[in-house]
Amino acid sequence: MELRHLRYFVRVAEELHFGRAARMLGISQPPLSQQIRALEDELDVRLFDRTSRRVALTEAGRVFLPQAHRVLEQADLAIQAAQRAERGEAGILAIGFTASAPFVPIIATTLFAFRRACPQVHLNLSEIPLDVQIAGLADRRIDVGIMRGFHPPALPDGLIATVLLQEPLMIAVRPDHPLAGSGEALTIADLAGHPFVLYERSFGAGFNEHLMLLCRAAGFEPHVVQEASGLATLLGLVAAGFGLTVIAKSLSALHPDNVVYRPIRQEDAISRLWLVHHAAMSPACARFIAAFGTG
Repeated sequence: MELRHLRYFVRVAEELHFGRAARMLGISQPPLSQQIRALEDELDVRLFDRTSRRVALTEAGRVFLPQAHRVLEQADLAIQAAQRAERGEAGILAIGFTASAPFVPIIATTLFAFRRACPQVHLNLSEIPLDVQIAGLADRRIDVGIMRGFHPPALPDGLIATVLLQEPLMIAVRPDHPLAGSGEALTIADLAGHPFVLYERSFGAGFNEHLMLLCRAAGFEPHVVQEASGLATLLGLVAAGFGLTVIAKSLSALHPDNVVYRPIRQEDAISRLWLVHHAAMSPACARFIAAFGTG
């Protein structure tokens, strides 16, 4: 049974006039009559009583009409769903991100705008370390990764990394810390001799490694007294006086009690946020990437 047969039947059933129905369908009357007969032959039932003066539905036709409406409505819904998917307005996206990512304004703003524009795309968000993100991207358990690192992440073939944000580093300290009130521009070398609190290595997503290299280039090995798995805990430890920490500038928008921020004026003291995705991606993924202005 073809959908056009059902559409022809519904139009004739609503008009009860083959001539009017044919004009509304944009075809001539003889082909319409032939298609209705073909449908009746296929169903092995008579759908219409026809005379020279009138057309009426048979009992079978009256029973068949609401079912035909339902089939056509469902077909229209299926077509609309396919078209939304093709436009990237429907589907499922799995996104992995580093711990600090939701605090970055460009990410929060883009997620908000995308969810409003494409409410039928389900976003499955997971906070996971860099190496887990890359593994998930490699076997397509993840569609998009958001990760930090000074250098581009080492990726398998078929994955693309784009710089989403590059920003300077800052220190976070208690207001009574020796570096809190200094009027001079800070460098990494100024942090020597002070205790550090940092992300746990598995959550640092390459950030810790870059910081260690900066410290060693400045002639010292940082003294890490405590590690944390999340940004809130990290800043809480700073507020409690355990030591200083180093963060990307965008995260200084957070203002917990007893924490102040100082910029580090040094060319290589920067953090990069990378947006990673497959070269061959779904329309929904392509639309999400484009929402960042990167593609």
